[in-house]
Amino acid sequence: MASSADVHVRICAQEIIKYDLEIKALVQDIRDCPGPQSSLMELNSQIKEKFSKLRLRIQDLEQMAKEQDRETDRLAIQAETESQRRQMMSNQTAWRKANLACKLAIDNMEKDELLHAGENQSTRQRKVTKESLVETSSNITESLMSISRMMAEQVKQSEDTIGSLATSSRTVQETNEEFKNMTGTIHLGRKLILKYNRRELTDKLLIFLALALFFATVLYILKKRLFPFI
Repeated sequence: MASSADVHVRICAQEIIKYDLEIKALVQDIRDCPGPQSSLMELNSQIKEKFSKLRLRIQDLEQMAKEQDRETDRLAIQAETESQRRQMMSNQTAWRKANLACKLAIDNMEKDELLHAGENQSTRQRKVTKESLVETSSNITESLMSISRMMAEQVKQSEDTIGSLATSSRTVQETNEEFKNMTGTIHLGRKLILKYNRRELTDKLLIFLALALFFATVLYILKKRLFPFI
C-alpha cells in the first residue's frame, strides 16, 4: 500500500505534467495568434499564470524529495524535479521565441494594413481627384456649349437684324424710287398744266381777236348800209 508521501508526490507530478501540457498549448496558441496585440497580451497573461503555478509545484516536488527517508526515493524525486525544471526552462525559451515571432507577425500585419490603408486612401484620393477632374471637365464642356449656343443665338439675331436692315434698305430704296417717279410725274404734270394754261390764254386771245374782228366787220357793214354818205 502506497504511503501518504508517495500519493502527494504522484499528485504533484501529475499537476506539473498538466501545467506543462497547458503551457505547451498556450505557446502554440501564441505562435498561431493572428493578433491584435490585445489577444497576444491575454495569452501571455494566461501563460504567466501557468508558469507561476508550475514553478510552485516544482518547488513543492523539490521539497518532497528532501523529506524522503530513503535515499533512492529522494534521488529519484530530485531527478524528476530537475527534469521538470529543464522542461520548464525549455518551455520558457519556446514561449519567448513564439512571442517574438507573433509580435513580428503582428507588426508586419499592422504595417501592411497601414500601407494598404495608405494605398486605399491614395486610391480614394486619386478616384476623388479623377472624379473632380471629370466633373470640372464636364462643367467646362457645358459652359463652352452654353457659350457656343449663346454665340449661335447672337449670330442668328445679328443675321436677322442684318436681314431686317437689308429689307428696310430695299424698302427705303423702293420708296425713294417711287418718290422720284412721283416727283417726275408731278414735274411733268406741272409742265403740262403750264402748257395748257398758256394755250388757254392764247386761245382766249385768239377768240377775243376773232370776236373783235367780227364785231368790227358787222359795224362796218351796218355803217355802209345805214350811213352810206359817211
